[in-house]
Amino acid sequence: MSQTMGRVWSPVITPFTAELAPDRERLVAQCRWLLANDVGLAVFGTNSEANSLSVEEKIRLLDFLIEAGIPAERLMPGTGACALPDTVAQTRHAVSKGVEGVLMLPPFYYKGVSDEGLFRYFSEVIERVGDDRLRIYLYHIPPVSQVPLSLALIERLLKAYPNNIVGVKDSSGDLANTLAMIDSFSADGFQVYAGSEHFLLQTLRAGGAGCISATANVNPGPIATLAKTWHAADADDQQAALTGTRKLFERFPMIPALKAATARYSDIEHWSRVRPPLLELNEQQRGELFVLLDEAGFDMPGLAPD
Repeated sequence: MSQTMGRVWSPVITPFTAELAPDRERLVAQCRWLLANDVGLAVFGTNSEANSLSVEEKIRLLDFLIEAGIPAERLMPGTGACALPDTVAQTRHAVSKGVEGVLMLPPFYYKGVSDEGLFRYFSEVIERVGDDRLRIYLYHIPPVSQVPLSLALIERLLKAYPNNIVGVKDSSGDLANTLAMIDSFSADGFQVYAGSEHFLLQTLRAGGAGCISATANVNPGPIATLAKTWHAADADDQQAALTGTRKLFERFPMIPALKAATARYSDIEHWSRVRPPLLELNEQQRGELFVLLDEAGFDMPGLAPD
């Protein structure tokens, strides 16, 4: 099995203080728990509320994580932004810290942009960062960004920057698209990650790298186990269990649900906080989620308060 296969990353949820500032110490504790469950840290992803954080906040948080002893090689920070200089600044800083790679959204405000425009954007980032250590994982999430990354665009980027464009997170929700990416590019080492553990087993069997999944925040151990043992006789049963847990969370707004569960199983209520315009789960939603989790025998072992 390739060393790039069987990996799981979590877009780490961001804790906030009563003043809605990032809670740095709590974030470090969450990252350590995820690492203990063999899950990498895709900080500043969608479920990290990354687009509710400023560039300065993300840069300072990354510094704090590394200063606190979080291994840089286990970090894949999100650095994509609508403004080219913001993407360059965040990416340059992340690369300087020795991270494994960066997860990069396309500029998502303007819709209907061409492949040519997107190619120029990614090209400008690469040229301006100007560092051979730069490893970009493209972030394909058209249900949210409404700016898809076509196979033709990925092919062109790979030809122009084969040492910098190294993978993709496919959050399209379309398994056929994920498989097409694997078929088109994985033979040359391009790493294709499913955007949900729904498709983890199918992605690995097709030659993909693993998944970068929201619910790896709350169910890291079982997801990482399947990623490592996908060739085992019980792999389909493992996948069915993961899918069942994922579907419980998908009944609710995902980020508030992840935080509500984390607050409950850590016994730290302020984990529930989100930054506006997002809202916490209301009491009825929390009650419904917790009943479903209890009925499923769900737990987050090791997440006791410190």
